Amino acid sequence: MLKIKTLVKNLGPGLLFASMAIGTSHLVLSTKAGAQYGWVMIIPILLANVLKYPFFEFGIRYTNVTGKSIIEGYNNKGRGYLWLYAFITLATSIASPAALCSITAGLFINLFGIQDVSITTVALGLFVFNSIILIIGKYKLLETTLKFLIPILFIALLATTALVVDAGQITAIANFKAPDYFNELGILFLITLIGWMPTAVEASSWLSLWSAEKYRIDKNKPPLKEALQEFNTGYILTGILAILFLAIGCMTLYGTGTELSGNAVTFADQVINLFTTHIGNWAYVFIAVSAFATMYSTCLTQHDAISRVSIDIIGLLVGEHQKFKEKKYYAIGIIIIAIMSIIVMYTLGANMGLILAIATATSFILAPIVGYMNLKNVTSKDFPENARPKKGLQILTYIGITFLSLLAIYYGWIMIF
Repeated sequence: MLKIKTLVKNLGPGLLFASMAIGTSHLVLSTKAGAQYGWVMIIPILLANVLKYPFFEFGIRYTNVTGKSIIEGYNNKGRGYLWLYAFITLATSIASPAALCSITAGLFINLFGIQDVSITTVALGLFVFNSIILIIGKYKLLETTLKFLIPILFIALLATTALVVDAGQITAIANFKAPDYFNELGILFLITLIGWMPTAVEASSWLSLWSAEKYRIDKNKPPLKEALQEFNTGYILTGILAILFLAIGCMTLYGTGTELSGNAVTFADQVINLFTTHIGNWAYVFIAVSAFATMYSTCLTQHDAISRVSIDIIGLLVGEHQKFKEKKYYAIGIIIIAIMSIIVMYTLGANMGLILAIATATSFILAPIVGYMNLKNVTSKDFPENARPKKGLQILTYIGITFLSLLAIYYGWIMIF
């Protein structure tokens, strides 16, 4: 009982990580993996979750031990590290919030049956609403909101999965032939799935900044073991949810030859309708709530995280790190991210597929570099020896870096040739 109370008390960074991770990689990619390729996709999903684990864990470990963000760790290693991470953040943050908000807006339009309103207009409203919540409530309100939202999401998704499994596997069309996993399209999808499962590797710095903010607000830093326990709970939750979405895709679409659309509104309509058609209209509330809660929680947490990371990087680059921790700079960051994302959506016509492809490709190619930078931070001479990751975790990190590097090279080969 005491351990449970301690875990609940420490809930924060791991919870935010779970809510952020279960967006595009789960609702979109895991569902699509099950729908198009079947149960075999459980292998890359589990593989990605295991091999990427150390990259994210090091973000929590570094901040808990040093009291600093892992981005400060990059800066301590040399300005080159910081500039490289600044480029990675810029490349991924331009497209990613817009992609997430376009999907969320599509689900909102479907959920409330909104007519004659463009997806960009709804997305604009979501960005404004998120900005107000984050600027007024900041980290504490975000954490509190998600403590209510995540259980609702998890329960709704469990109910949906149970209903889908109870209804049984949908009947495959005549002469159905499973798609090839190893042709160009199959490999590209596999790379995209692994690249964003459970989420982009650069989110390790988001975990680090959330941890630093929680410690500052609570005026209490838990022991490293407890901090990692809380993170592990959130991480395991993301893995379970990924498998649930895969199961839903397998049970409701695999064998039907249905293609999930790249357009946000059409995709949202397909997701909702495929469940109600297979289960019944009475299950609509479970499906709609779980889908919308999934994407909205991701939108909110990513908006907060990218703003924090951007402000932290700029503060270090201009030599005013402490000054940039003031509340007004956080608010400015929130507003700028919202404006940038709306511009991207208008420019790219709210095409979810295109925006998502840009974000996932950039994130995937640069993931091994971020993983290596994180490892260097927690194994350096100035990091306490008794807090460094054990040899087994370090070996797993190198395996993950090697695996992702080889996939990134192969991805580049496919794109060029």
